[in-house]
Amino acid sequence: MITFPRHRGRPRRSAPLVLDAGALAVLSLLPSSALAAPPAPEAAAAPGPAAPGAPAADAALPRTAAAPTGAERRVSAHLDGLRKRPAALRAFFRDLPKGGDLHNHLSGAASTELLIKLAGNDGLCIGTKTMTARPAPCGPGTRPAAQARKDRSFHRQILRAWSMQDFSSASGESGHDHFFPAFGKFGEVSRRHGGELLADVANTAARQNQFYLETMLTPASGGSKKLAEQVGYHADLRLMHQLLTAGGKLDKLVRDAGREADKGTADFRKAARCDTARPALGCRMTVRFISQVSRGSSSERVFTQMALAMRLAERDHRYVAVNLVQPEDERNALRNYRLHMRMLDYLHGVYPRAHITLHAGELVPGLVKPEELRFHINKAVRTGHAERIGHGVDVAHEDGAPALLRTMARRGIAVEVPFTSSRQILGVSGAEHPFPLYRRYGVPVVLATDDPGISRSDISAEYRYASGTYGLRYRELKDLARASMEHAFLPGRSLWGDQGHGKRAYELARPCRMERPDGHRPRAACTRFLAKNLKAALEWRQEAAFAGFEHRVLHARR
Repeated sequence: MITFPRHRGRPRRSAPLVLDAGALAVLSLLPSSALAAPPAPEAAAAPGPAAPGAPAADAALPRTAAAPTGAERRVSAHLDGLRKRPAALRAFFRDLPKGGDLHNHLSGAASTELLIKLAGNDGLCIGTKTMTARPAPCGPGTRPAAQARKDRSFHRQILRAWSMQDFSSASGESGHDHFFPAFGKFGEVSRRHGGELLADVANTAARQNQFYLETMLTPASGGSKKLAEQVGYHADLRLMHQLLTAGGKLDKLVRDAGREADKGTADFRKAARCDTARPALGCRMTVRFISQVSRGSSSERVFTQMALAMRLAERDHRYVAVNLVQPEDERNALRNYRLHMRMLDYLHGVYPRAHITLHAGELVPGLVKPEELRFHINKAVRTGHAERIGHGVDVAHEDGAPALLRTMARRGIAVEVPFTSSRQILGVSGAEHPFPLYRRYGVPVVLATDDPGISRSDISAEYRYASGTYGLRYRELKDLARASMEHAFLPGRSLWGDQGHGKRAYELARPCRMERPDGHRPRAACTRFLAKNLKAALEWRQEAAFAGFEHRVLHARR
């Protein structure tokens, strides 16, 4: 069942936020010649891009990985046989266990149809020129959103404005310039219905056979804006932090964010029918929140949002990390990028237990000046203390790119890859995407959705694209799903053993080494280990799902 227990007092690391999934019950952009050099010995080798649809050789798996099992090879052969059968291929990827979604914006992830429905229910109005939702009354130049229920043409207009549905650059508008403004067009809806949106997103993730969700939202947005204006900006970051915390002002925002989470939880439970005899699938999800920071805002607001996010991450286990959002090429975001990394560097010293994941390198030539492509990921890693990087598309243009990639591999800094949004926003796909480059250097890669509501996509499409475009075999898809759980901001130890330098061989850790996650209840030592470590428990659940998936696929072939 789903729970968002209200946190009070000091954090208890053993009591993580759990939307209980039953887990404890088992208890290359223009690659240069330099980038073509072999990775350092400590980086695991991974294959480069294969021709679309071509299988990758098993020998191309990372050196740390165990050889594929007989069942994995047979499932790979089955997958190869589906390449020219679209419906069967879609079913395969829908049923494939796909770990967690670690890069997901709540407002952009919810179904656009749901947003339109909620706008009508709220009596909102739609501007006929901008297609922006606004409160009633509906004056000249607007129409009641409720009219979209019966007027299919009007419904289609809103759908196209609020998402990438039917988008074409032939209109003269770029994907970038259509994608990002969509948030503002439906913002009046999304800010009113966080719980309902979460239910929609969690239900979708569960139907896609995922087990964990980290979704981004902006806590105590109004209060943090007022506090930032009250305190103002100070170049002395230590002084500014003192002013924010003086008199308990920042702690008040922490409490406000807690109340928001309480309300969102109640709304979620109602929308997902979690307390009824027929709960929705999303009630079984484990969910965490990542606090968004609006990087295009004033410096005082950015710092205030960062401080709140990191204080929350240490005091309320429902919030786990901080991330910077809004277009990376926005004027203030570009001008203040280095300052933002210094802010994170300072606050990391104050809140060392708060996780940091950063949108960085979501840029391409022509979108920004060439010099802007040379340092964003480096600064995020080396100054901003990023534990994960979102998008990372321009990595080949970074100064010292080979050294950066080796550093990411050595430190286990994962890159979150949402193929669909990168294609829609930046026009980057196929051989131009650095996905094979990251893998070749041994950088952990996790697939993500970003804003599947706006993109009109889902996580199954991301896995299907990766498989078809880069020739990934079943074992490699399986390890992508495992990596998404491994790099999740979950408490406790991993299910997997460590081969040194942070490398995972995907061999069970000692307490569970003699067990099989195939539906059999583990023995006492493993059961105790899973009960103490939420990360391991969810990874065990995924392994059990893989065993069931392989059995069904192979049984169906007979």
